[in-house]
Amino acid sequence: MRWALVKVCLAVTAMVVVAFAVPLGLVVQEMASDRAFSNAERQAATIGPTLSITTDPVQLRKAVESTQMGAARRMAVHVPPIGDSPAVDIGTGWAGEHAVAQTRRIGRATTASVAGGGSALLQPTALGSGDIAVVEIHVPESEVSNGVATAWVVLAGVGLALVVGSVAVADRLGARLVRPAERLADAAHQLGEGRLGARVPEDGPKELRSAAVAFNSMADQVVELLANERELAADLSHRLRTPLTVLRLNAASLGDGPAAEQTRSAVEQLEREVDTIIRTAREQRAPAAAGAGGGAGCDASEVIRDRMGFWSALAEDEGREVRLAGVDRTVRIPVARPELAAALDAMLGNVFRHTPEGTPFAVDVHDAGDAVIVLVSDAGPGIADPDAALRRGNDGGRTGSTGLGLDIVRRVAESTGGDVRLGRSVLGGTEVRVWIALDGRGRGDGDRRSRRKRRGGRPRPPADR
Repeated sequence: MRWALVKVCLAVTAMVVVAFAVPLGLVVQEMASDRAFSNAERQAATIGPTLSITTDPVQLRKAVESTQMGAARRMAVHVPPIGDSPAVDIGTGWAGEHAVAQTRRIGRATTASVAGGGSALLQPTALGSGDIAVVEIHVPESEVSNGVATAWVVLAGVGLALVVGSVAVADRLGARLVRPAERLADAAHQLGEGRLGARVPEDGPKELRSAAVAFNSMADQVVELLANERELAADLSHRLRTPLTVLRLNAASLGDGPAAEQTRSAVEQLEREVDTIIRTAREQRAPAAAGAGGGAGCDASEVIRDRMGFWSALAEDEGREVRLAGVDRTVRIPVARPELAAALDAMLGNVFRHTPEGTPFAVDVHDAGDAVIVLVSDAGPGIADPDAALRRGNDGGRTGSTGLGLDIVRRVAESTGGDVRLGRSVLGGTEVRVWIALDGRGRGDGDRRSRRKRRGGRPRPPADR
């Protein structure tokens, strides 16, 4: 591309130089010729007054020798026969008798080529007798081309300078165009090789800046899509924890015996495998992931009643008292049904996992007008450090915990502009308060975290306990 631009600029400049320099050189050459013959005409006119007075050879010779051209032996005077007087020729002629006779006949100045080089100007001059004398001036080739060679050299130099200058400018412009294009191509290769951090500086011409902006935006979207895919893999794996919890609880009630031990061992192994899958997906996930949620929305009351029907059977087996409130009427929220179900399963699964058997719990739904609040409370030992529980991730020191329980809940809430908070419940244990915004404006810190996330920042997301 760079050399193509240089070649185009070279061709265009060369054509412009030829188009202007050649005609200008020809004009200079014509002007030099006109200048030389104009000077010869002036020199021929100086002898005119003498010819109008006398045709005496002696007087004419003195008059010719007194002129510049005569002294240089470049002037000749041809006087025709007058009466009984013979023809008079002063000086040596160059054009020949035929050219002199033709000039006398047509009565105007003519030029003739000289055998030795140069030209001869033949200027007719009227005599007192009415006859026509011819004054001949020799114009050498050096006068006709005086300054022409210098003019051509100057024009050639100017043309060459223009060509060199245009090539240099085209090369600089080409480099300015090529460097951003090369960086864009290099970044595209890096992205194709899997280096997702490749980005392009947004500089250069307007078109290439636009291409760089588009490439960087595309790269960000690729990273976000990969992050969402890995997050989804981790979330789907985490949702397996719900049936695993059921299996573990059922296995615990099998009593003793080889079959019971094998069942419990298989459940524990399956839990470890699921945890490994979740951790692997989270380790590979990009740092910026889009929030879950969205969709056409659902009836929160209907979803909560459905999931509580599932968990109530387990609660009855473990002797847990369950209280459900606020689900007797329709409560629409901007969250897809599968996402809300996954969030509820994550919160209720934590209750069964981290509180002793027989611990009561409650699920309450409150419609606050601009938001829906879902409370999951228990009468367990509570959480000593809620902030630590809200810090995402797992240090690997807790068996069977992946750090995604409350993360699923958080992403569901923040997808609407809401948030998640932990506190002490009225039952004496832990309370998980999920604020689901209905108007998209959010509230408090949750809204600020949501806005930071949309701007590409790194909000502090929670983890399960």
